[in-house]
Amino acid sequence: MTRMDRRALFASGAAAALLAATGASLADTPKKGGTLRLAVPRDDSLEQVARGAVFDTLTEIAPDGTLRGELATGWHTDAHARIWRFDLRQGITFHDGAALAVEDVVAVLREVGQAEALTTDSVRLELAEANPGLPFLLADSRFVITRDGQGVTPLPTANGTGCYRVERAEDDRHFLGRKVAGHYKDGAAGWAEAFEIIVIPDARIRAEALRDGYVDVAALPASDDLRGQRGLRYHPSESDMALAVAPHVGMPRQIGARRALDDGRIAERWWRA
Repeated sequence: MTRMDRRALFASGAAAALLAATGASLADTPKKGGTLRLAVPRDDSLEQVARGAVFDTLTEIAPDGTLRGELATGWHTDAHARIWRFDLRQGITFHDGAALAVEDVVAVLREVGQAEALTTDSVRLELAEANPGLPFLLADSRFVITRDGQGVTPLPTANGTGCYRVERAEDDRHFLGRKVAGHYKDGAAGWAEAFEIIVIPDARIRAEALRDGYVDVAALPASDDLRGQRGLRYHPSESDMALAVAPHVGMPRQIGARRALDDGRIAERWWRA
């Protein structure tokens, strides 16, 4: 097969036919490397996305809405959904080098019930009332696992077990995270080497930054400034731009339904194609 000019291919209708024939799509082919840059308004977006990159929870809700383990490798409950056991992933360390201990998990679970360590890698939790949906609840960012149960500290000193450690952070202005080498999610998440969040209060300037290539994703841009721009993609639609995305960015087929910013997991799930 002769080499083809990729720009010419994707500028033509041939791209759609080729992808349909091969079954390929950006969502199927994550790539490692580069810096993924996100422009957000001055709201809680920076905090939400940065903490999603830095911290883990026991469970995680995938982009398609399914539940999967994160720091927990499995969980079991009794017939009444009141007594639960969570089995913990081994060999996990915080960004400061300290090992994840069962006591770190117990400290968080005590917010929802009576928790105690069964072994060094399992926890028992007893609830006051039955809750069959507990594993979904524990995927919420309120239940991120922190060292020594100290709670979530300001971003410049945040110390989690997530794919990205804090390299630089200014509250309400800027965040830069660097990929953790040898992270347990290697090959499944954390595709970019670095992840940057820039607060740009003006929606028109966010749109301009995306249009001119200064950022790769813009949250809540000025839609009139982007309509008709060649190659850009929009979520959920061009008429309702919660997110505008550059053509070189790969992302999951589905994005978290509760929030357009993929429930704070953009850093883990998206990549530069």
